[in-house]
Amino acid sequence: MGTQIPGIDSKMKKPLFIILFLLFAFRALAPDQKALFITSPPPVEPFEKLIQAVIMVESKGDTMAYNMIEQAAGLFQIRPIRVLDYNIRTGSLYTLTDMFDYEISKKIFLYYASQIGPYNFERIAKNWNGSGVKTLDYWNRVRKHL
Repeated sequence: MGTQIPGIDSKMKKPLFIILFLLFAFRALAPDQKALFITSPPPVEPFEKLIQAVIMVESKGDTMAYNMIEQAAGLFQIRPIRVLDYNIRTGSLYTLTDMFDYEISKKIFLYYASQIGPYNFERIAKNWNGSGVKTLDYWNRVRKHL
């Protein structure tokens, strides 16, 4: 006969062996516990690189930048005529002082950029700067920061 296991008689060996075998077999078939975490994807911001480039050209990132000659304020150097135009088009009541607030000035920039679309950074930058020959120089300065 084989080796004896103390406390287990010979009638129990076969059922115990089958139970142990089945436990190992089921464990081998059971999938690993994996967790699936669903997170929100980051928002798509097609203008973000252009925004940062324009900010560097306009104000070098100074939120309190102010050009007394043009009365341009904030990171995007928004002038009173642009604020007035935006207010008329959207029914807003922003003032030049509001242009020191990044979120408000970004909202205004995005309003005008969205009129053109996210696929023509050159046209957006030139339109943001104004019109005429100097817009090409402006675009070249913006492009260096893209």
